[in-house]
Amino acid sequence: MKLAIVIAIYYRHIAVSIINCTMSSATKHASPLWVIIAFAIVYVVWGSTYFFIQMAINGFPPFLMGAVRFIIAGSIMLSICALKGDKLWIQKDVGVAAYSGCLMLVVSMGIVIWAERTLPSAMVAIVIAISPLWFVILDKPNWKTNFTTRSTIWGLIIGFAGVLLLFGEAIAASLEGDFSNEQLISLVLLIFGPAAWAWGGLYAKRRPGTGPARVTTAWQMMAAGIAYVPVSAIHNEFAGFNPATVPAHAWLAIAYLIVFGSIIAFTAYVWLLSVRPATQVSTHAYVNPVIAVVLGVFIGNEVISWLKILGLAVILLSVLLINYRQYAKK
Repeated sequence: MKLAIVIAIYYRHIAVSIINCTMSSATKHASPLWVIIAFAIVYVVWGSTYFFIQMAINGFPPFLMGAVRFIIAGSIMLSICALKGDKLWIQKDVGVAAYSGCLMLVVSMGIVIWAERTLPSAMVAIVIAISPLWFVILDKPNWKTNFTTRSTIWGLIIGFAGVLLLFGEAIAASLEGDFSNEQLISLVLLIFGPAAWAWGGLYAKRRPGTGPARVTTAWQMMAAGIAYVPVSAIHNEFAGFNPATVPAHAWLAIAYLIVFGSIIAFTAYVWLLSVRPATQVSTHAYVNPVIAVVLGVFIGNEVISWLKILGLAVILLSVLLINYRQYAKK
C-alpha cells in the first residue's frame, strides 16, 4: 500500500480544487491548467485502479465490491453537491446520468471486475486499451470525418491486429492447457466491454446536464451502485459474506477506489468529456495500461509475456494514429 500512500499525498492538494472549482461548471472555455490536472489524474489514478480492483476482490465478492464502491462514492458526491446548493433532482438529467452510468460503470466496469477474478490485472488493462477504437466506431456524427482520414482507418486496422495478437497467444495457451475456458471467455468480454463505456460516454456528452458536472457524476455512480445490488444477489454473493473476514488490504483497496478511482478520477473524466473532444479524452488509454503493467509486474508479481507487451505496443500505436489528425492540427 506504499504506492497508494504516495499517490494519495500527490493528489491530496488538488482533490478539493478539482471538486470545488473545476467541476463547478460545464463550460467549454476551461482553464488549460485545470484540463492538464484533470488529464493527469485520469491518466495516473485510473492506471492504478486495475491493480487495486484485483486487491479488493481478494476479499470482496466482485459485484458486491462494485455495489459498495459506487454506492458509497455516489452518496459522498451527492452530499457534496447538496452542500454546494446544487439542484439534485432534475428528472431528465438524472435519467441520462443513470443510463450512461450503468453502461460505463456496471456493464463495462463489471466486465473488468469479473475478468480480474481469473486474469492478471496488467493483461486486463492491455485489452481495455482498445477503448479509443470503440469511440471512433460508435461516434456516428463524426463518421464522415473519421472514416475518410487515412490515419484513423490505419489506426483501427492496426488496433484490431493487436487484439488478434493477444487472442492468438491466448488460444495457443488454451490448446496447451495453460489458459482455461473461463479465462478465454473473460478475454472475449473484455474486447466488447469498452464498447459499453464508449457508448455511455458519448451518450452523456451529447446530452449535457443543466447543472454542474459533479451532479452528473454523483448520479452515475449512485445508479451504478444500486444496479450492482441485484447483480450481486443473482450471483448469490450475499450468502455467507462476513465483513469481519475481509482482510485489511481489501478494505484499503476499496477505500482507494472510492476516493481516488471514483470520486476524483471519474469526476475529472466526466468534466473532461464536457470540455474536450471524446477522442482526446479517450487518450487516457495511452497511459493507463502502462501504469497497470508496471504495478502488476513489479508490485503484484504478475507474469506478462513479451508477446502481450508487443500487443500493447501495437494497440497504443493504433490509438496514436486514430488521434493523429487532432495532433497535426495542434
